[in-house]
Amino acid sequence: MSKSPRHRAREFVVQGLYQKLIGDQDEAAIVVQAESVAGFDKADTELYRTLLGQVLADAEDLRMALAPFVDRPWHEVSPIERSILLLGACELKHHAETPYRVIINEAIELAKTFGGTDGHKFVNGVLDKLAPVLRREEARGR
Repeated sequence: MSKSPRHRAREFVVQGLYQKLIGDQDEAAIVVQAESVAGFDKADTELYRTLLGQVLADAEDLRMALAPFVDRPWHEVSPIERSILLLGACELKHHAETPYRVIINEAIELAKTFGGTDGHKFVNGVLDKLAPVLRREEARGR
């Protein structure tokens, strides 16, 4: 199955957020590194830059929005799952043009690709609880 440019962008965002969490790299270094990777030209670069910047700028607020739905201390969540949850929360909060079901499905796919064995179930559970909080109207209409 061919990956859409938007999905590829999200993959690069997750990898960039992971770099931030593990190596504390700044946004400029993350972007330079991503742009040098084979296949980056197939990603939606505008979406990539927008999402990466928004998550990095809003990380603490996003983490606070996620906190009530995470069943363990934040530092005990794997860095990959943290990255995916932050990205999902960012899209739910800032990208109403993308249906929340699409955002959750994308996060699940990212967790299956990059996360641990049952990471996708954890990501799904958290974002499924967060979506009605950030998308009341859309969730009501489901």
